[in-house]
Amino acid sequence: MNEIELLREWDADAPPLSDAARARARFRLHQAMQAPAARTRVPVHRRQLLRVGVACATAAAVTATVVVSQHTGENAPRTRTVSATTVLRGAAAEALRTEKQLAPRDDQFIYTKEVIERRPVSGGPVKKWVDESWSSVDGSKKGYVSELGHKQWVPVFQPGQSTWPPSKWSELKKLPTDPGKLTATLRDMGGKPDYGRPTRADEWPMVQIFLSGLLRHSVLPKGLRSAAFEALATAPGVKVLPGRTEFNGHTAIGVRYVVGPPGTSAKDGGRLLLFDAKTYRYLGLRERATGKGTTYDQSQYIVADGVVDRVFQRP
Repeated sequence: MNEIELLREWDADAPPLSDAARARARFRLHQAMQAPAARTRVPVHRRQLLRVGVACATAAAVTATVVVSQHTGENAPRTRTVSATTVLRGAAAEALRTEKQLAPRDDQFIYTKEVIERRPVSGGPVKKWVDESWSSVDGSKKGYVSELGHKQWVPVFQPGQSTWPPSKWSELKKLPTDPGKLTATLRDMGGKPDYGRPTRADEWPMVQIFLSGLLRHSVLPKGLRSAAFEALATAPGVKVLPGRTEFNGHTAIGVRYVVGPPGTSAKDGGRLLLFDAKTYRYLGLRERATGKGTTYDQSQYIVADGVVDRVFQRP
């Protein structure tokens, strides 16, 4: 299920639900939640979903670890235990160290170039796409997106249209870069956040979806991506997959979140975040995808991004 589609109709300005109603809605988020909207929501294109993705976590408070072999010269290999928290906090530090110092104008565009590769699970050749997209910084200009080679124009924001988490740069800049405050702000959906209240177990699935949506932006204000990784490190249910894998020329560690309400587990082939085994730099993701009756192992990663003045211009 496309969890972002479930949020298209979510209205942050609607009267608040009772605690019980909120709990029921979030428990059923991945099954059937379609909250009524009081104002128009901007359609979120699948292309946006293919950017940096993080599946939502459940409230199962388990942090798995993985033993990573290290070889130093001719010495015997040694091991170290790496937890999901360590990997995500390492990714946060690396994001802070390597982030671009950008301050785009409202009339500019965010450019993203992404590679997507698909291999049929049953065997066969790999098919590869290189997708380029241009997103308006403030939504006032038509954008242009590509997904698996399919290209289309994106209309401008109309009065009253909005998304959550926000997509306009001016609104992204207002989000806090303190991980705890960011979690509370996303959790409280645009209302006045209650920073002093702990996030309940039944609220974490929704928080994970909002963090996932935030991280799908290829370019974010200073410190925001790092804060999002730090927030994910505190989420219950995060797991590191045993062993290591190769991804786009890197030795990688995989991190997966448990998907669904408390008590459920991630299925094989679910969305897997991949991080460099040494630096913890985020590399991209793998997941199972289905198209035209065929199931694929799909890999995707960003190879270029930046700020440009017009559609079809490249950094």
